[in-house]
Amino acid sequence: MPLTAAGNLTVVASAELGALGAKSGSPVNYLWVLPSVAPQVLPWLILLGLLALKPNRRAAAWLIWLPVGCVLAVTLLPPMMPSGADFLLDVVAALAFGLAAVWLLSNYLRQSHRLLTFFCVLPTLAGFSLLAAVAKQGRDLLDSDALQVGILLGVSALTSTVALSVAGWICRGRYRPLGLYPWLFVSVLGVWLAVAAPFFFFAVVASGGNLALNSWNEFFIPVLAMAAANFALLLPFLILSSASPLYRERLKALLNVKPAAPPVLPNAAP
Repeated sequence: MPLTAAGNLTVVASAELGALGAKSGSPVNYLWVLPSVAPQVLPWLILLGLLALKPNRRAAAWLIWLPVGCVLAVTLLPPMMPSGADFLLDVVAALAFGLAAVWLLSNYLRQSHRLLTFFCVLPTLAGFSLLAAVAKQGRDLLDSDALQVGILLGVSALTSTVALSVAGWICRGRYRPLGLYPWLFVSVLGVWLAVAAPFFFFAVVASGGNLALNSWNEFFIPVLAMAAANFALLLPFLILSSASPLYRERLKALLNVKPAAPPVLPNAAP
């Protein structure tokens, strides 16, 4: 049904039954109304609202659309997901909006202690991502597909937040871009392994410790793929932070490392 049309529809079920009965069933009338576009534009309106905050009232803040656009462009490519896994694209798009919100709010999320920063970033990332996913899907939260999306969003948000916190701790309080990227990937991979390990352990116990080599591959390869996808989702925001002085300071806030010190001016002559 085209999105630009509305009105009364007559639906008739038809099947070739031969001598078993009529070919067409009873017509059913249905009033089709145009779907609302409000849920679809809600994540974009939220980002516009965040850009209106005082710390973001500068031209450089609008560069946040670059990583968001890159991620969303990937989700619009010809589908490469296996049948039944299309919901993964919804997860990727929702996390892109959540990460954008975290980057825009990083000045408010940074706290004096790294653990406090973690507990501020995690609900922000999970909340904005879940809101974007619900707005896009327009489904009941108890729907089976929506539950899958919610669980994967929660794990991905936890993984990203833990990885940022661990990477900031490894940087030892200073911003080291050359060491940040590999350590961040190692942190993402470690968290995904930690999340998946209990399920694999139960499978080992249930099999009496006689898992075949293929079972090990079925464990490590999907975990590595999820970690790589999670890091690839973070990568456009990391590149923006490396290229933009404004977002470099935002990343430092998320990592809970020291901000750039103002230059020391020589004493003025009397």
